[in-house]
Amino acid sequence: MSANRTPSGSADVCIVGAGPAGALVADRLAARGHDVVVLEAGERFDDDSRRERMERHIRPGHGPLSVWDMGGERDAYTSSGDRGYPLNRARVKGVGGSTLHWQGMVMRLHELDFEQASRHGVAADWPLDYDDLRPYYAAAERALGVAGADDNPFAPPRDEPYPMPAFEPSYSDSLFADACERLGIATHSVPNARNSEAYADESPCIGYGTCKPVCPSGAKYDATRHVSSAEADGARVIDRAAVQRLEHDASGDRVTAAVYATPDGETHRQQASQFVVACGGVETPRLLLLSASDAYPDGLANTSGAVGRYFMDHVFAGTGGVLDAETRQNHVGFLTSECHQFYDDPRRGTEQGVPDAEGDASDYARLKLEFLNYAGPSPVMEALGSEEWGDALLGSLRQSYGNHIAMGGLVEQRPRASNYVGLDESRTDDHGNPVPDVHWGIDDVTRRTLERANEIQERVLDELGAEVTWQVGPENTGPAFHHMGTTRMGYDPAESVVTPEMRTHDLDNLWIAGSSVFVTGGAMNPTLTLAALSLKAADHLHDTLASV
Repeated sequence: MSANRTPSGSADVCIVGAGPAGALVADRLAARGHDVVVLEAGERFDDDSRRERMERHIRPGHGPLSVWDMGGERDAYTSSGDRGYPLNRARVKGVGGSTLHWQGMVMRLHELDFEQASRHGVAADWPLDYDDLRPYYAAAERALGVAGADDNPFAPPRDEPYPMPAFEPSYSDSLFADACERLGIATHSVPNARNSEAYADESPCIGYGTCKPVCPSGAKYDATRHVSSAEADGARVIDRAAVQRLEHDASGDRVTAAVYATPDGETHRQQASQFVVACGGVETPRLLLLSASDAYPDGLANTSGAVGRYFMDHVFAGTGGVLDAETRQNHVGFLTSECHQFYDDPRRGTEQGVPDAEGDASDYARLKLEFLNYAGPSPVMEALGSEEWGDALLGSLRQSYGNHIAMGGLVEQRPRASNYVGLDESRTDDHGNPVPDVHWGIDDVTRRTLERANEIQERVLDELGAEVTWQVGPENTGPAFHHMGTTRMGYDPAESVVTPEMRTHDLDNLWIAGSSVFVTGGAMNPTLTLAALSLKAADHLHDTLASV
């Protein structure tokens, strides 16, 4: 029997998007007794299909987009910037959103990330600081189930331990740790949103190693946990309900309905008292731009002109090679060690062998270094893709697997108006709407920081005695697929889209949750900050509803 996708007769809150931001807001509000409806463009995936989806990932006969059924007219996009942006490699349209295929590392932004203009005269300050988010960071760590340790001397202060103990360092982490100690480089654990022990009715991680793009066991957090919790408290989640536009009243002060299409070809209007857009850093500005009206000719909530502007991502820096020793790569599918030592000032070297870099602090972006656990070929993928059998295959696997090693890193992109998400009027999706156009490139500061990351990575691999066989730097870098900044927050309605409470400046009952509200992105994976901000937005929305 087909699902009922007709609108609810009335709702306190309509949320667009059932990814992590939308799910957390829905769960927090439904638990407080509010009538919540969530509209999700993608489908609701069956948990029982996850092992089969893992096989799609490891078997060479399936393309990467097939794991979560991405691609085609529905997911069409263009990329008109200096560098091509492979948008669909980063997206899952479905209940759970990007957390269905993310890798699961969750760090807090550093204190300076909120004050870059004040401290260094670059980028812009957030309209809130680290202390404002501190209790929400702790709440987000509990909600997501984070395994971590307080062993990072460069991390911002915290008031309580992580919900679960950190994962033990991998074998290759120990090789890096010895080399880094000789160079005066500190290594420390990585907080992960995956279970190091039983948590939230889910088992501990059992090591499938396919965390990205699919965790078959459920030990890694995904937003379906909070969708289920919200539904248990009375929220209604409608899948395959693609919102086409938001409509507003005659005054242009309030949203009146979310207009959505369903697979049967019908179009419906969901009314509510309050609306939350939580579609991610690309689809959120796209929906606002598609909702242009006489009152908002440049897009809904866009009197500032900032909707879609200041698109940020993190760019990857990496260096890898081989050792004349076993490294045990691909035994772990996520990071267990990293380094924030160069985060606040990538120029700084060490007395033990990393030279200082030239220039001022403002000449460099934030930089986080990572010690990879998945360098080199996977033996499973090598075997499945080989035409050899038996002893010949075994011999080839022994030659190609076992001695690879690599470092990675994330480099910040500062907000620039020239990086943006717009609409491509020349191409349409399956509903006839203009597709998103991602205009993206990197600037000299990003390039310089990538070069510095490579320099440090080379020095570490040299200390290990590794032969460097590949490197990703300024010329061949790519995105980490962390979409940020396209509906930035701020005090000034002329320069920002939402207030520090995540309510739009232009419309009284329209809120935005997710990484699109970031002012700067730092170099930390954004999901924990996204979750903290979503919990904060939910509290402000609850106060608004309670005051009516």
